[in-house]
Amino acid sequence: MHTDTPKNPLPQLRPVLELLADGEVHSGESLGAALGVSRAAVWKQLQKLEQLGLSLESVKGRGYRLPGGLNLLGAAEIRAGLQPPARELLSELLLCDRVDSTNAQLLGLLEQGGGHGVAMLAEQQTAGRGRRGRQWLSPFSGGINLSLGWQFSGGVQLLEGLSLAVGVAIARALEEFAVPDVRLKWPNDVWCRGRKLAGVLLELSGDLTDRCAVVVGIGLNVGLRGDVAAGIDQPWTDLHSVRPGIDRNRLAAALLNRLLPLLQSYPERGFAAYRDRWQQLDQFAGRPVRVISTRQQWSGTAAGVDESGALIVDSNGERRLFHGGEVSLREG
Repeated sequence: MHTDTPKNPLPQLRPVLELLADGEVHSGESLGAALGVSRAAVWKQLQKLEQLGLSLESVKGRGYRLPGGLNLLGAAEIRAGLQPPARELLSELLLCDRVDSTNAQLLGLLEQGGGHGVAMLAEQQTAGRGRRGRQWLSPFSGGINLSLGWQFSGGVQLLEGLSLAVGVAIARALEEFAVPDVRLKWPNDVWCRGRKLAGVLLELSGDLTDRCAVVVGIGLNVGLRGDVAAGIDQPWTDLHSVRPGIDRNRLAAALLNRLLPLLQSYPERGFAAYRDRWQQLDQFAGRPVRVISTRQQWSGTAAGVDESGALIVDSNGERRLFHGGEVSLREG
């Protein structure tokens, strides 16, 4: 069953957003005529755009516009970009205008016995999460906020290295758009030109020794406004800075084309199928790094990852292994 019905939509605002998405000036009269409402009703809707963090520009004597326009997500456009394997594996496509967290929403579906093969994308998240409890900032229509649910039999051990494999899938999708200098940072970041472009957050539910489910969450910066960027506490970049003009719907389809077959085949193929490519894209290979836990830190030289996706660090002639849930990696 395929469903394109949004959850938590902004039903009154979506039509006016679609009209203003072209970035051109629209008079209040023309907006009212297109929407079938009065100019006063149009004005009330325009004022609500501030709730989304959008900057509406008033052009004296002419009307209103959203500078730069919006590249809104559309179910039909995403589906048009799906290849046959992904189309078959996708059981449901949910598009949201505004939601707390796509991961949280899909976890709820999985815990109720559904959610398998369900993809959810949101124009904006109000409580997006990153690794280790960090906040993921997502301005309206400024990125890809994607979560994908999948159920597995056989226990969580089958999913070793999955976050790294997802990073490889993202990198391959970005290659289709000629995004330059894409690299991977252990265990779950995608970098571009030395700055963070995307992050991966995996969340599990169910019986971790038998039948379990995973939500693969991806946050990818497409075009971040200055007010949002000011709240990010690490070096970052977005696609508009390195490869402007990429359509978000085509990018979302490219990600699903990579991720859905990955999830289907992962229990059999495992991380071994992705390890070589991950190591080719390793941001810190052969470089000095620090590995930090809540209580201590280790210094050494990054030496790739093992068959399970654990980080290898050469420290004073000793080979140490680190697993993603317990530590953070820093350069130097």
